[in-house]
Amino acid sequence: MTHPKGPTIAAKAGHFLDVHSGAITPEIQTSTTFARDDRYDLINPANVYVRDQNPTFVHAERTLADLENGEECLLFSSGMAAIAAVFYTLRPGSHVVVPDSMYWGVSSFLRDHCERADIFLSTYETGNAQSIEAALKTQNHTSIVWVETPSNPFLHVTDIALAAEIAHQYGAMVCVDSTVATPVFTRPLDHGADLVIHSATKYLNGHSDVLCGAVVTRDEHELWLSIKKERAQAGAQPGSFDAWLLMRGMRTLYVRVKQASENAAKIAGFLEQHAAVESVAYPGLASHPGHQIAKKQMLGGFGSLLSFCVRGELDRTLQVAGRLQLITSATSLGGVESLIEHRHSIEPEENAIPVNQLRLSIGIEDVDDLIEDLDAALQ
Repeated sequence: MTHPKGPTIAAKAGHFLDVHSGAITPEIQTSTTFARDDRYDLINPANVYVRDQNPTFVHAERTLADLENGEECLLFSSGMAAIAAVFYTLRPGSHVVVPDSMYWGVSSFLRDHCERADIFLSTYETGNAQSIEAALKTQNHTSIVWVETPSNPFLHVTDIALAAEIAHQYGAMVCVDSTVATPVFTRPLDHGADLVIHSATKYLNGHSDVLCGAVVTRDEHELWLSIKKERAQAGAQPGSFDAWLLMRGMRTLYVRVKQASENAAKIAGFLEQHAAVESVAYPGLASHPGHQIAKKQMLGGFGSLLSFCVRGELDRTLQVAGRLQLITSATSLGGVESLIEHRHSIEPEENAIPVNQLRLSIGIEDVDDLIEDLDAALQ
């Protein structure tokens, strides 16, 4: 048969037939070490020790690599562990280029790590891939250009293909944090990226019960080999049960993400017309500055994360979030349940998050129920 499409790859995640039991789902392999025979040869050469490989990891990693059209995937104990592994491979004197607005956990880590490791850090205007070139020219021999699209929480959209074209001219690798888009809507490797990063805690798992991260590579290269070595040596792997839960979550990835995206599109349209709302940031809206780029590289939907600003100041904004009955106030995103977050209360003030901004992660509930809940709170 022809190469299966994304929904089939996801639905069949880890699917196999155990000839001994007839089971159609893989077992959870909890062993931390693997036996050798009387000649001290490994019984299964692929399995030595859990820091190198575990059969449960392999099923989940192969599924995600296939979903991203990648060569290989590595799972990590969290999204931040996956991101850290990429930057821990860089030597002192390296140069990295990152957006000036990105997930604050990554931004905070990079500022601290680059200062400690003597790595030069330059920024470009988020959502403006053309501005990457000016940042590249500030230093010689750039190692990494980092792209987060859509960004969290402002939903800036960056043209991956243009970013890759510019970065590759300067010999830099392009790493794309595609947590918000997921492979359902964007496959960055198809647009020229070299690595794709996911906080698998979010949409890939989709049930708010796993902490996990992933890096997928387009092909094998020096940076990738260094990342593999970093994971094996540092031991930043997830537990086998977490890897199994991730695989279970990926089976419903397409139906979950598409439904949540449809809900988000309707809610964004509703909020944009609401008298109590000042502005809405959602790539699916024609009013969004990155809408045309999103239409080009986000195929089939625009995701289920959005932000909006309430008309009013801090107290009014917190009242809106507090009055919601179906949408829970909580950190994180990408689960089947809808969540709302007041980022200004979470992030440092220097990040300039508006006091009246609320971030919505839309789930798979009935969209009319969610709109009714939002409308009541805004009233």
